[in-house]
Amino acid sequence: MKFSRPSFSFLWPLAAGLWLLSATSCAKRELPVDRALREQTVLRAIDVDPSDLDPHVVVGIAEGKIFSALFDRLVRTDGKTLRPIPALAERWDISADGLVYTFHLRPTARWSNGEPLTAQDCIDSWRRALTPSLAADYAYQFYCIKGAEAFNKSTGDFSAVGLAALDAHTVRITLERPLPYFIGLLDQSVWSPLPVRAIAAHGDLYRRGTAWTRPGKMVTSGPFTLKEWIPAQHIRIEKSETYWNAANVRLRAMVFFPIESADTQERAFRAGQLHVTDQFPMNKVAAYRNNQSQLLRTDTYFNTYFLRFNVRRPPFDDPRVRRALSLALDRQVLTTRILLAGQQPAAAFTPPGLSDYTPPVRPLSDLAAARDLLTEAGYTEARRLPPIELLIPTKGSGPLVGEAVQEFWRRDLGLDVRVLKQDQKVIYAERRAGNYQILLSDWIGDYFDATTFLDMFLSDSGNNHTGWKNADYDALLANAARTLDPAARSALLQKAEVLLLDAAPISPLYYNTHAYLIQPVVKNWEPTSLDSLIYDHVSLER
Repeated sequence: MKFSRPSFSFLWPLAAGLWLLSATSCAKRELPVDRALREQTVLRAIDVDPSDLDPHVVVGIAEGKIFSALFDRLVRTDGKTLRPIPALAERWDISADGLVYTFHLRPTARWSNGEPLTAQDCIDSWRRALTPSLAADYAYQFYCIKGAEAFNKSTGDFSAVGLAALDAHTVRITLERPLPYFIGLLDQSVWSPLPVRAIAAHGDLYRRGTAWTRPGKMVTSGPFTLKEWIPAQHIRIEKSETYWNAANVRLRAMVFFPIESADTQERAFRAGQLHVTDQFPMNKVAAYRNNQSQLLRTDTYFNTYFLRFNVRRPPFDDPRVRRALSLALDRQVLTTRILLAGQQPAAAFTPPGLSDYTPPVRPLSDLAAARDLLTEAGYTEARRLPPIELLIPTKGSGPLVGEAVQEFWRRDLGLDVRVLKQDQKVIYAERRAGNYQILLSDWIGDYFDATTFLDMFLSDSGNNHTGWKNADYDALLANAARTLDPAARSALLQKAEVLLLDAAPISPLYYNTHAYLIQPVVKNWEPTSLDSLIYDHVSLER
C-alpha cells in the first residue's frame, strides 16, 4: 500500500536516523523545532510504531495519544481539575435513580468529511465495539449498559441493549445498575464515536483489518485529521476545519515519530528534532534535574508496573511458586536505586490515592517466606526451579527492570533467569497468544476507580492474558458492582484484590510516574494522571 510523502523536508534526517549528523553539520541552519514553532507544528515522539489506528481494535498507549487528537468523545476530562467537561455532548442529564443518561450532542458536531455527527452514529459505533466478530479487547467496558454483555457474548439481541438515538442529537444510555464513575468512563478511546459509514465503505464493519484508517480514507471527529502515515517513520496529522471547536485550536499540525529507544528520543530532543519525548532514560534523571530542570517533566501517573505469570505453563500453574517469586523481589531497591524518577514500590495492584478505595496492605518482600513456599512446592537446593524466561519490552524502563528482577531471583533464590527482549508489537502478539512464561507489563487506569485495575483479571476479560480464572473473584466484583453503599462496595473490592494477590497470577512491582522531556515553547500541555491530553489549547510560543 502506498502512503503520501512527508511535506516537511526537515523531517527526513529524523526518519532516516541522521539526527546528530544533521544537527552538527548544519549548525547554522534552522532546527526542525524552530521551523515547526513558526508553523505551529508539534513534533512528538511515541514509543511504538502503530500497527493500526482503529480505536476499537488497538489498545496501546502510544496509539491512544494519536486517537485523542483524531477522535473526540462525548465527554472529556479536564487536565487541571480532573472533572468531566463537555465535548461532543454539550450537556447531559442523569435520572434520579442513576440508571439513565441522556446526552445532548452539539448541533455543530461534524465529521471531517463535512457530514453531521449524529446520535445514530454513536449507537452504530458502540454496536460495532460490542459485536463479537470484532473481538474488541475493551468490549467489557460497555457491560455496564443494559443488555450489552449478553449481546457481546452472542446470547442477546442488540434491540435489548440500552442504547438509543432519541433524535439526531440526543443519545440515551440505560445502565444495568448505577455506576458512580460512568461519566469518566466515556473519556476512553473505545467510546469514541467512529464513522461507521466510512468504515463500511472500505471493508467489513465488524471485522478487524479494514483499510479505513489510512490517509485519504480516514474520517475523524476530533481537532485533527490524518494526513500522512509512513510506517516506521512518522504520522502527520493536520488541523480539521470541521471540528466543532476549530476556532480555538491553535496548532496547525502534529507529527508523531515512532522511536522505541528512550536514549534515541533523548538524543533527538537535544538535537532540536523533537518538542516532546514520550520516554526518558532513567540513568539521566539526576543530570537533568541538576542542570536542565526546565526541560524535565515528571507527571503523576495512574499506572502500575507488574509481572504476569502464564498460569497455563508449569511451574507457574502452582500459586506457591508465583507467590514465592513475588515475595523475593526487592521493590524498594528497584525504585530508589535503579529507576530514580519518583516511582513508588507496589505490593498491591491498585495504585493509592483514590478517594473511596484503599489497596490492601501487603509486605514489599519476604525472602524467608519465599524460600519456604518454594520448599513447600517441592523445589530445594537439590531440585531447583528449571530455567525461567522473562519477556520484557525493549523500550523505556523494561531493560532496567528486567535486569533487576533477574538479579533478585539469581541472588536470593539461585534461579537461572533468561531475559528475552522484544519490541512492543511482538510483546502484544505474544501476550495475546499466551506465548510466554513471565511477562513484564504495565497498566494505566482508564478511569478513577479501583475496578479499572481489578476488572482486568475477571475470567472473561479481554486484557487478562494470564490464563487465571477464579469464580470467587468474579463473584466479588459482581457483588461490588451491585452494591450502592460506598464503604460496603470498597470492602468487596478489597477482598477481591486480596484474593488476586494471594493467587498471584500477577506480581505488582511499582507505581509509575511519567518522566519525559518537553521544550519550554510548548504551552498548555496538561495531561491528566491517566495520560489523557486535550489538544485544543496546546500551542507553541517563544
